[in-house]
Amino acid sequence: MASVHGKVIEVLPPLVVDLDGTLLRSDLLLETAMAFVRAQPTQVFNMVLWLLKGKAALKEGLALATDVDVTVLPYDPVVLERIDAARAAGRMVVLATASHHSLAERIADHLGVFDEVYASDAKRNLSAYRKRDLLVASYGEGGFDYMGNSQDDLSIWQASRQAIVVNPEVGVESRAKAYGNVEEVIRSNPSGVKVWLKGLRIHQWMKNALIFVPLLAAHQINRPDQVFNGLLAFLFFGLCASSVYLLNDLLDLADDRHHKSKCKRPFASGRLSIQSGLVGVPLLLIASFVGSALWLPWQFSGVLAAYYVLTLGYSLYLKRQMTFDVIALAMLYTARILAGVAAFSVPLTFWILAFSMFMFLSLALVKRYAELRDARSRDVLGQTRGRGYFPGDLDMIASLGASSGYLAVLVLALYIHDTTTAAQYTLPHVIWLACPMLLFWITRVWMLTHRGLMNDDPVVFAIRDRISQVIGAMLCLVFWIAA
Repeated sequence: MASVHGKVIEVLPPLVVDLDGTLLRSDLLLETAMAFVRAQPTQVFNMVLWLLKGKAALKEGLALATDVDVTVLPYDPVVLERIDAARAAGRMVVLATASHHSLAERIADHLGVFDEVYASDAKRNLSAYRKRDLLVASYGEGGFDYMGNSQDDLSIWQASRQAIVVNPEVGVESRAKAYGNVEEVIRSNPSGVKVWLKGLRIHQWMKNALIFVPLLAAHQINRPDQVFNGLLAFLFFGLCASSVYLLNDLLDLADDRHHKSKCKRPFASGRLSIQSGLVGVPLLLIASFVGSALWLPWQFSGVLAAYYVLTLGYSLYLKRQMTFDVIALAMLYTARILAGVAAFSVPLTFWILAFSMFMFLSLALVKRYAELRDARSRDVLGQTRGRGYFPGDLDMIASLGASSGYLAVLVLALYIHDTTTAAQYTLPHVIWLACPMLLFWITRVWMLTHRGLMNDDPVVFAIRDRISQVIGAMLCLVFWIAA
């Protein structure tokens, strides 16, 4: 209470706000850890050395070794509204976090809504009872309201006047309510099955249909045992790919948040926690390799391992290197065909490999062209973020990409002309109809990309595009008639 001109005015206690999981839909320790692994993968052992000195030392080492852009972090809009309401009521607003003080202060400067900042340093990890003791010493027992989300916040809520629970961890809400001072429970960040499906990129599993190409080429699609093996291969490759997608998104948090559409991905937007992703990556990978080892030839597991290693190299290094990145992408597509060869134990032909490398190189260059065109439309003149290209490279990329696509059609024409093809098909000359269809599709894809109408991923575009669907169906019909 305060007295002004003889009138008693109630002075509301400070509103203390936690950072990780509360104001921020993420965890800065894990954010800096992923940024460190992405930037310095060969120095990962340093994290162990810092941790041996204590969690505070780990937080300081990561904070000083990384450069997190606090302007694009996923802040919770509902929490920001509560903070604005508290300030409008004349209340003092305090940021109290276990994150390193350098990051907390940068966030406070960016948001401009905090009167005080308490955070960890090299000697003190400001969490749980340490935070509680500091707040009680500063404002007194029951002299503040506290907004948090985790098990570490329980002792702080017990010492606060009112508790505000934000997107609570499992079991936290009931324990907080047992203290009898919970004013509000905020659930502003629901994450359900749809969010996980988006994070796992289930729609990208359509690429795994390439596994069946060797079976079709070997004319064994009518064998139930082979089709069953193909379905198993499709599933296990999909699990491995989803593990890769999760890891890639975790490593690309900074770049994704600067992208107009990728910023909406579950991890970049904070709809999925980094912790859940770090659990999901190994679980999916283990399920993939255990399943393939039990039910498919060992060669399939070998291809799967090579795919994972190449993808890891792509995520950590190759995707930022000019030319290496698109060749790696083409190889990752081709790996699905090799996986099919291994799963079905059918011969690997020169024609399939040559056609797939040229075709998928063209699609990889479509992906890069779309990214660069978007960067140029935003007046970006320098090297694009996370890539080895400049907007000025557009003409060369278009030339290389279109040429690669046309070379794939040339490989198909040579395949049709090959004498062994005539022995495999009843009407081999019918396959010639596939050539103009592919020429049309490749030309159309590149024209749409040139006009800025292409999705970042040409495979996703092909799945959703009606004309591409029709072309795909007609190609299947052509080969069916020829056989």
